[in-house]
Amino acid sequence: MSKPETIRIDNVEYVRKSSVLSVVGDTKIVVLQRGWVMVGRFERNGSDCKLHNAANIRKWGTTKGLGEIALGGPTSDTKLDKTHGLVQFDYLTVVLTIDCEESKWKNEL
Repeated sequence: MSKPETIRIDNVEYVRKSSVLSVVGDTKIVVLQRGWVMVGRFERNGSDCKLHNAANIRKWGTTKGLGEIALGGPTSDTKLDKTHGLVQFDYLTVVLTIDCEESKWKNEL
C-alpha cells in the first residue's frame, strides 16, 4: 500500500512532510542569475531558498577562482558586503553552489 502525498481536512490540503525537500545547512557560495555571488548558511525548502548571515561577495580577491575562497576562506583582497540578515531567492535563479570549508568562514559571517 502506498502512502498518500496529500490529505484534505475541512477543505484544506496538507502535504506529507517527507515529500517536501528541506535542507538547512552548511555555508555555501551561491552564484545567482544576473551576476550576484553570495555566501551564507544555505537553507532550501522546495523552491524557496534562504541564505542566513549572508554577504555579497563583491570582489573575489582570488587568483584561482571561487573555489579558492570556498576552501581557504576570504583572502585579504576579498570584499564582502554583509546583508546583516537573510537573503531569499527562488531555486530557479541559482546558477551553482559551492560548499565552503566551515572553519574558514565561521568568523566572516
